[in-house]
Amino acid sequence: MNRGKISFGKIGLSLGKVRSDKTPPDDGSASEGFGSFGKNQEDCEEGMAATMGFSGFGKKARQFDLDELVEETRKSAIDKNKKNIERLQLLAEEDQKKARSPSPKEPASSCLTNSKARKNDNEDDEEEEEEFIGPPLPSNLLPPKPDAEQNEEDTEEEKQLFPITHQLVLEHSTRTVSALAVDPTGTRLVSGGVDYEVRYWDFQGMDQSREAFRSFCPADGYPINAVDYSCTGDKVLVVPGSQQAKVYDRDGIELFECARGDMYLHDMAKTKGHIAGLTCGVWHPRDKEEFMTSGRDGTCRLWHTSRPENQKNVIKPRASTGLKTNPTTCAYSRDGLLVTCACDDGSVQMWDHRKSFVNVAISVKQAHIKGTETSSLTFAYDNKAFATRGGDDTLKLWDLRNTKKAVHVAEELFNKFPMSSCVFSPNDQMVATGISLNRGETVGKLMIFSRTTWDVLKEVEVDGSHVVKVIWHPRLNQIMLGCGDGKARLLYEPSVSHNGALLVASKHKKRSKQAEVVVSQQVITPHALPMFREERHKSTRKVEERDRKDPVKSRQPELPVGKAGSGGRVSAGGSTLSSYIIRNMGMRNKVHEEEDPREALLKYAKDAEENPYWVTPAYKKNQPNTIFQEQSDTKHKEVEEDTKEPPSKKVKS
Repeated sequence: MNRGKISFGKIGLSLGKVRSDKTPPDDGSASEGFGSFGKNQEDCEEGMAATMGFSGFGKKARQFDLDELVEETRKSAIDKNKKNIERLQLLAEEDQKKARSPSPKEPASSCLTNSKARKNDNEDDEEEEEEFIGPPLPSNLLPPKPDAEQNEEDTEEEKQLFPITHQLVLEHSTRTVSALAVDPTGTRLVSGGVDYEVRYWDFQGMDQSREAFRSFCPADGYPINAVDYSCTGDKVLVVPGSQQAKVYDRDGIELFECARGDMYLHDMAKTKGHIAGLTCGVWHPRDKEEFMTSGRDGTCRLWHTSRPENQKNVIKPRASTGLKTNPTTCAYSRDGLLVTCACDDGSVQMWDHRKSFVNVAISVKQAHIKGTETSSLTFAYDNKAFATRGGDDTLKLWDLRNTKKAVHVAEELFNKFPMSSCVFSPNDQMVATGISLNRGETVGKLMIFSRTTWDVLKEVEVDGSHVVKVIWHPRLNQIMLGCGDGKARLLYEPSVSHNGALLVASKHKKRSKQAEVVVSQQVITPHALPMFREERHKSTRKVEERDRKDPVKSRQPELPVGKAGSGGRVSAGGSTLSSYIIRNMGMRNKVHEEEDPREALLKYAKDAEENPYWVTPAYKKNQPNTIFQEQSDTKHKEVEEDTKEPPSKKVKS
């Protein structure tokens, strides 16, 4: 059997051309079965194309001219807009006539509102199908609006721009709230003050009692200069006035503490951490494991959470004279590519995060007056500008592309605290900062400036308190203020703000459940009788506390007698040990000076010999008998010694 390849030759499928009449062809062999073999390939393609419903294979796609299509669309839009403009003008004229009439049935409203109402009442399909194509109409073509509606629209726009109509107060302490931070999701708030304490607030779990769910003291004796959430919200950086920053989780549990440097080393790059008090600290905006701190040792240090025992990088800012200068605040740019600090010599210095921190990328030498503490530095959301809040009572707006001169300057903004802040609004069109109370003033203020014109858009007064920290959360659209009276004020607008303070304001204070006492007739059961009653093991804590207060049962020792005495005891001889000894010594029988001390001692000799107790029993076996000299012999010898004359002195030759 031949198992080679089977070849049928060239097979062609011919379905023939489509005929107008349905009569079969003359040649019957060409119309039955699969057609005939050996036809041309072009005939096969034409037949297949006719069967499938398209003209053929291999033709070019249809080409469109985009310019012509755009021009046609623009012309059609212009024509339709012309019709709409004419119709709106007619409607505006009718509205004005109705407004002038003595008894209008409907209140005056805008032309767009009337057009919508008329469109709803009209059932014509042609008007419903028409759409407003293209950009909105210019203001000069729209009819004038009534004053009442204009005022309403102004108030609505103001509410959307400034969420300040409502206020929620959180009691931190009685001293200044110097640090505030809100997590990226807007569910928790962290506050720190000069009372050395940090408090955690949870908007979802807090009712109108407004109590913090956790408070602790990171470093006793040091105020809190800054707190900040990481970009993921899982860690909190706490910067006290000590040399070591601490990192906590979102529940307030301490994770680690940064290392402390060696104060005896001259080169600050060789130490493991800061050797002087910290001034500020922030997290990296993109990296959840990196953060930066600045201190009064003249350095900014970058840290990594995996190595808290040693810093990652050390930045040493220098003044224009080349000497060391202390950074007062630090910040990252929005993309994290720039590391920035403001120093006490009035300069602002920036380094590129992608390079070594040796050469300064951008330097503003005289941003503020030398010797003042620049309290805050923040970047705009578009990363093209930054604002600085100076200790010289100024707020300045800078352009990153040209830092030779400030774009705008606001003066006479009193700043009393080295941690006063400034922020950009979420729409990046406004800059807000707080004002401290000067002497004789009773009202602090929140100032909001326009970024483009630098006009004062809004002033929010805070009675009897400084305005230190300012946060404008982009997700909540709420403004948080840290004030000098120990309160954190949350400003919001219910129609444009979300969650945050709204969750707290909508909840009611939880009432304590009181046990209801039902007065009923006493029913005596057999088990209530004394013979059936089981003894209950009562707690002995109260009995022990009562016995502890009893001086007899607790065996309390007698207290020392005071100067005037107490409890019937009189401290005549004093209450000290020395006075007691002196008093007892004075009560003893004094030995008369006329009595011979030898005779006073020998009168006990007979008793000591008969009843030995101390020395004699120990030396009785190996010591001779003691012999005492008579008293008469002793006196005779003394007389002889007195009568003897001293020998004459030899004469010197």
